[in-house]
Amino acid sequence: MNKNFAITLLAASAALSFTGAQAETGKLLLTGGVSSVDGAAGGGLTPWAVIGSNATDGETGFSAFATRAGTKDYGLTVLGAAIGFNDKYEISIASQDLDTRSAVAALGLPGLHLKQTILGAKVRVLGDAILDSDSLMPQVAVGVEFKNLGSSRFDGTLAALGAKRSGVDLYVSATKLFLGQSLLLNGTLRATRANQNGLLGYGATLGGSENSYSLQPEFSVGYLLSKNVVVGAEYRFMRNKLEKAGNAAFGAGSGALRSQDWKDIYIAWAPTKNFSLTLAYADLGVIVPATTASRKQAGYYISAQLAF
Repeated sequence: MNKNFAITLLAASAALSFTGAQAETGKLLLTGGVSSVDGAAGGGLTPWAVIGSNATDGETGFSAFATRAGTKDYGLTVLGAAIGFNDKYEISIASQDLDTRSAVAALGLPGLHLKQTILGAKVRVLGDAILDSDSLMPQVAVGVEFKNLGSSRFDGTLAALGAKRSGVDLYVSATKLFLGQSLLLNGTLRATRANQNGLLGYGATLGGSENSYSLQPEFSVGYLLSKNVVVGAEYRFMRNKLEKAGNAAFGAGSGALRSQDWKDIYIAWAPTKNFSLTLAYADLGVIVPATTASRKQAGYYISAQLAF
């Protein structure tokens, strides 16, 4: 396990002993979501319309998280934080580190780390998940994510593919909470040029690849087993615009750089209002299948969050 992640996770767990001194807030357990891999409040893979932290109307709140995911060939560590204002505005930051281990050794890049920083902003524009829980009105938010992939030994490959190292995602999310049925539903529509969420750059031109934005839907469902435990699943459609570039680089029909949709099954536990722990089985499909024998990248996901 990544050393920095382990330290952060231990620190978050130790902080539980201090949460009893924090003032109570009006937000119900888990209704602020957890932290997504991009930093925005929601599920693990996709943002929701909820605003992160425990802040309600007239309050300012803060959250911080550490996430670790591991698959057959890759390891991902994410650290981040968010600030929520008046239960309407959210600003977030996330730092991602993808350890490719030996997966891209065939490209002459053994032990490559791909590091990405994501700055996000979200604003609630319609509805209130709690107050409107007895109607069909969802909470709706719009968001933007500014993404930048750090310079690395992968820069030459990206340049050859005609891909950029930075991009902007735009999204709209609608979250519907049915308190009486202990059910949460979320739908997000994302406009993006990102390849594998940006970890393989943005857009491409090699081989006549499509370099424009595309709309990708994302869905989440959660069911409250108790007031502090929720189980659910997510499905995130992933654009597949690198496949043409991969075929041009590795041979027609190779599918060397194709991508597949992301999905997970999760359980989240909040022993207090200030701490939550999420565990999941995540299936990210194939990632750079040319160097991983087309193995499916599935494995564990664990995330700890502190929120005030």
